[in-house]
Amino acid sequence: MQQTLTQAIDVLKKNHLKVTKQRKALLTYLLDNQDHYHDVTLVDDYMRQQFPGMSHNTIYRNIKEFEQAGMVEQQVEGDQARVKYQCDFSHLHHHHFICQRCGKVTELKECPLDVFQEQLPGYQIVGHRIELYGLCAQCRAEMAVD
Repeated sequence: MQQTLTQAIDVLKKNHLKVTKQRKALLTYLLDNQDHYHDVTLVDDYMRQQFPGMSHNTIYRNIKEFEQAGMVEQQVEGDQARVKYQCDFSHLHHHHFICQRCGKVTELKECPLDVFQEQLPGYQIVGHRIELYGLCAQCRAEMAVD
């Protein structure tokens, strides 16, 4: 985890973002919980417990800056934003499998975009996001026991 925190701090510096104790705490929280998406409101609550004088705007701005720097992935469902720490800096373009029971996020290395592009001759795809939902192996095993 220390190496990953060091990587994250390097990304902050490369993006000309100050390395503050609040940003380190936010990064540490996200790193400690990187296998799940977390409601931004819960992240906000955690940060305000750690730093009572910290404003909501500062927390949301930091999350947005982390996202712009490629350190945070965001998922929006209706009006609820959720974030998680970037899985792999060496493989920025990837997709996820998300367990519907426990919420665990697993990174998928392959991108099926070519399959879609073949079905759209003459079209230009300019962006996409693919998330698969189901049950992880652990949840399936637990359900089989029940």
